[in-house]
Amino acid sequence: MTTAALIVAAGRGTRAGGAVPKQYAMLAGAPVFVQCLQTFGSLQQALGGNEKIDLMQVVIHPDDTEIYTRYAGTGVLPPVHGGASRQLSVLSGLEALADHGITKVLIHDAARPFVSPRTIRNVIRALDKHAGALAAVPLADTLKRANAFGCVAETIPRAGLWRAQTPQGFRFDDILTAHRKAAAGGRDDFTDDAAIAEWAGLDVALVEDEATNTKITTEADLKMAERLTNANFYPYPLEPRIGTGFDVHRFTAGDHLILGGIQILHTHGLEGHSDADVVLHALTDAVLGALGDGDIGQHFPPSNPKWKGAASHIFLEDAVTRVIKRGGRIANADVTLLCEAPQIGPHREAMQRMIADIMGINPVRVGVKATTTEGLGFTGRREGIAAMASVMLLLP
Repeated sequence: MTTAALIVAAGRGTRAGGAVPKQYAMLAGAPVFVQCLQTFGSLQQALGGNEKIDLMQVVIHPDDTEIYTRYAGTGVLPPVHGGASRQLSVLSGLEALADHGITKVLIHDAARPFVSPRTIRNVIRALDKHAGALAAVPLADTLKRANAFGCVAETIPRAGLWRAQTPQGFRFDDILTAHRKAAAGGRDDFTDDAAIAEWAGLDVALVEDEATNTKITTEADLKMAERLTNANFYPYPLEPRIGTGFDVHRFTAGDHLILGGIQILHTHGLEGHSDADVVLHALTDAVLGALGDGDIGQHFPPSNPKWKGAASHIFLEDAVTRVIKRGGRIANADVTLLCEAPQIGPHREAMQRMIADIMGINPVRVGVKATTTEGLGFTGRREGIAAMASVMLLLP
């Protein structure tokens, strides 16, 4: 038996704020959808038999190909493009899985990052007895129906009422047939896949879910998700890893230099194959060191003309992406500059914000300091600038 996870990430909703759809909003240094992939991916290796996720398929919008590819990592089938509605996007994903010998499929919203392995397992188990199963939470609040004037018209008994969530699991052939039939009949008004299954006459079991498996829709939802994440709400244990980095560049002719991604006017520039940003270079090596994944020279060799004059944020972004693909996140970063000039104080906050933006963390988690060497050594002689950095990662 083969079980697939179908992650639906093709929506365009931006009510959570920002310029990207909610499933690509940053959460603990990675887009929201990444945490879904990590949770379902953890069941690819950890379980056996009927409770194992064998394949993962993601449905995306064509406009999101670049950001998806950057963060998706390995262990996922090539993405497919969605349709004009969620219903058509799911059908696109099901069709992509049709030739993979799937017996069970779990359909999940990418905007629900806190689904637990327990819920996933329980939905899979329920498919042994039922054609469909969906994660759901019994309603605890009293329901009121409003009239045209915004007043209470009636109280609706909540007994037997559940709030449908995802994943929603189905026997593959049954749900594919139901989706094809709905599309052929011009039906596009179903609010979820369980509704299509009901319409097709399939029995769908309710699997009690956890209240934390909420869907990110608004900016308030995203802030709540950030609080959950900061409280280490992860489906797997994380351990700290510390890395350090050090970089030096000599002064050369010029009227400005780049430090921490910020252009600073100065009597000299810094010599280097790229933009010679000692701050971002040291931070990149610190991240790679914590990962045990080589150094900046290995991944971006100065012998490669491609990196001539390159902006150093490219190097740090690559290192951060490697963290995300390992299922980890960045806890904090700290950097110290060694130089007699220029003065760093006036630029400290801008550097903190820039570094935090590149690393996907809050600026309060970034330390930027500077010190002189009392006229000693090459920095004391104003021959160049050095930077020391340390980074703490949390990795599975």
